[in-house]
Amino acid sequence: MSNRVARATWAAAWCGALLGLVLAWGIWAPARWLAWGLAQASQGQVQWHDARGTLWSGSARVVLTGGAQSRDAQALPGRLQWQITPRWDGLHIAWQANCCMTEAASLQIQAGWARWHAQLSDHTAIWPAALLSGLGAPWNTLQPEGQLQLRTQALQLHWAQGRIQMQGQAELRLQNLSSRLSTLQPIGTYLLHVRGTPEGTPTPSLQLSSEKGPLLLTGQGQWVGARWRFTGEASAEEGSESPLNNLLNIIGRRQGGKSLLSLG
Repeated sequence: MSNRVARATWAAAWCGALLGLVLAWGIWAPARWLAWGLAQASQGQVQWHDARGTLWSGSARVVLTGGAQSRDAQALPGRLQWQITPRWDGLHIAWQANCCMTEAASLQIQAGWARWHAQLSDHTAIWPAALLSGLGAPWNTLQPEGQLQLRTQALQLHWAQGRIQMQGQAELRLQNLSSRLSTLQPIGTYLLHVRGTPEGTPTPSLQLSSEKGPLLLTGQGQWVGARWRFTGEASAEEGSESPLNNLLNIIGRRQGGKSLLSLG
């Protein structure tokens, strides 16, 4: 065998070994790498503790915090399981939290040249409102209790040419919400609705309404540019003004008996 053939054989062997190591590294990448990436992307506000398994299939305890240097933290009861499946045109991601979901939810991501499309499965989940306290201000002051009932329907996001289009809708019901800032328990049930359009829109709408008091909330807004813009107001039912006065002072700018809400 000539020296040239020998060198080519060894080069092919080394390339094959290197490719095998890369594939093994990708397949068996530990779950803690995904947990680290999520913490970095959320600036430390969403953390996965005690991550087990691999990047592609595993479980972890979900903890919400106020970010770096924050002492606030709230953990989701139980563990979150996930499954990531690569496909020729993107990824299929499925997850389930036994504490709060009766069935798994999934996200299908398709990517192309200068575009991507994400479609979330229709699903319902019920999360503890106390989880929000871990995010720091203002939630650690409000100390919410109750249920966050999330429902999605035909929710899709499409990005192309620097613009995002939204189809479908998401509904968040804040059921029997209470706060340590009020002696009235609960303070009410509220519905937050995000709507796109059948053909897709870059400015989905946001609407807040009260299903029952004694604290009444209303408002509306839109996604504009890269942020939500929202205006609304809060008020107390007749006879409930005194025990809700402190809460109204904190959640917005007072104007007589009302508190004006603003975002963006």
